[in-house]
Amino acid sequence: MSSLVGPDEDRENGKPAVPEHVQDAIRTLIEWTGDDPAREGLLDTPKRVARAWKEYCQGYGEDPSVHLSRVFEEVGGYDDIVLLKDIPFQSHCEHHMAPIIGVAHIAYLPTDFVVGISKLARVLHGYARRLQVQERLTAEVARCIWDNLKPEGVAVVIEATHACMTARGVRTPGVTMVTSRMMGVFRDDPRSREEVLSLMGH
Repeated sequence: MSSLVGPDEDRENGKPAVPEHVQDAIRTLIEWTGDDPAREGLLDTPKRVARAWKEYCQGYGEDPSVHLSRVFEEVGGYDDIVLLKDIPFQSHCEHHMAPIIGVAHIAYLPTDFVVGISKLARVLHGYARRLQVQERLTAEVARCIWDNLKPEGVAVVIEATHACMTARGVRTPGVTMVTSRMMGVFRDDPRSREEVLSLMGH
């Protein structure tokens, strides 16, 4: 994927330079929607939009699995569910590039070690900061934890609103989409699945 940001810095404000062809693309969109990209309030908009999208999509520049590389074995014999609830996140729909805003609940049943809880949120954000569909985001987070921590089970539930549905199209605000991915014991054992979903509030 080509970078939107060049190697040089914008000397006026210290922010990364934005290639002219990227700015031109945004000016074209502004003009196509009916406004004048040359008017005062929109003169710097192409640079601002480009830099904003570079930030929104910074997940393309990282490997979320690196956050799971450091683990802790001294857990005092703890071998039950580890759950991080209500992790806020923002992503963007790959179909309309509209915001997806929600929360995620991530749980795993450790084997011999655990990972720092902030790392679960970092894995989520690493995948969320890309153009996404919620179903794939849910599956990617679960698979990353499963492959790297080798736990007995992984459960990921994501609840989110989609601006491509609430702010355009059918325009139905207040609708929440829920997706889940269960792996290991949370998929195979109904009692374990019921327990983790209950802890998540589902």
